[in-house]
Amino acid sequence: MDVLTGSWRATLSNAWFLEPPDQEVEGTATAEWLADAFVVFRWTISGEPGTATTEMVLVIGRSDANDAYTALYHDERGVNRVFAMTFDAARWTMSRADPDLFQRFVADVTPGRVTGRWEASQDRGSTWRKDFDLVFERA
Repeated sequence: MDVLTGSWRATLSNAWFLEPPDQEVEGTATAEWLADAFVVFRWTISGEPGTATTEMVLVIGRSDANDAYTALYHDERGVNRVFAMTFDAARWTMSRADPDLFQRFVADVTPGRVTGRWEASQDRGSTWRKDFDLVFERA
């Protein structure tokens, strides 16, 4: 996961919840190793003047016994989620299938860019809607 570490410029776009939906929201992100075992990914999106700043944290780790990644998510709203994750340095996926909502993140990864999208399903994965596109570019 070394390809994720460092400083990034973030752009959120094509979000159904923004007005207008095609507006782009800029932010920053950093990812760093914690004890050579976990990657801590912090992402901040600043709103318009006078609006809230959104801060999210992912702590990514790997289970040797299961040969699987897990990502723990937290944001300033107090939301905490656990995502199953795959990562092969070219493709990054995270997903959760919780009773309240199914979500997934799918991204293509290069050393200088992560291009992804978040999707959600409220019918247990039968149909999916795109929440937003998310691009990280190396700062």
